[in-house]
Amino acid sequence: MSTRNRIEVMHGVNLDQLGRRPADHYGNLTLDQLEQKTEAWGHELGLNVRFFRTNSEGAFVEHLHRLDGMADAVILNPGAWTHYSWAIRDALEITDLPSVEVHLSDVSAREPWRQVSVLEGIVSEVVSGQGPEGYQSALQVLAAKLK
Repeated sequence: MSTRNRIEVMHGVNLDQLGRRPADHYGNLTLDQLEQKTEAWGHELGLNVRFFRTNSEGAFVEHLHRLDGMADAVILNPGAWTHYSWAIRDALEITDLPSVEVHLSDVSAREPWRQVSVLEGIVSEVVSGQGPEGYQSALQVLAAKLK
């Protein structure tokens, strides 16, 4: 019997406000609805998906530190921290896990400061502008990497 690969999905600052944020960038789903869809997509791929969410950068970093032995890969949407948190970059690098950065909106078509990611070069892939389905794409990328 094979063991399901474990995917940690980490949501950062302001992601708990989905459903209240501008729908043209973030869609209409709440975070709970997004996580339900993501869990179902993971199940279809034979993945065990867990979730973590915080508005505290320090808690995000500490959770990354604890992933050793708890996860086989990570999907992360750090929100605005993506653009300036070198602490999150360093913590992600320490995990040495395959990782995919996800953004609901197309950050490359938004304000110049949103077009910069401090995670560039250490994530396996960036999925941006696909809305909730971006999480499905990220799961597919990681499922293929973990085969």
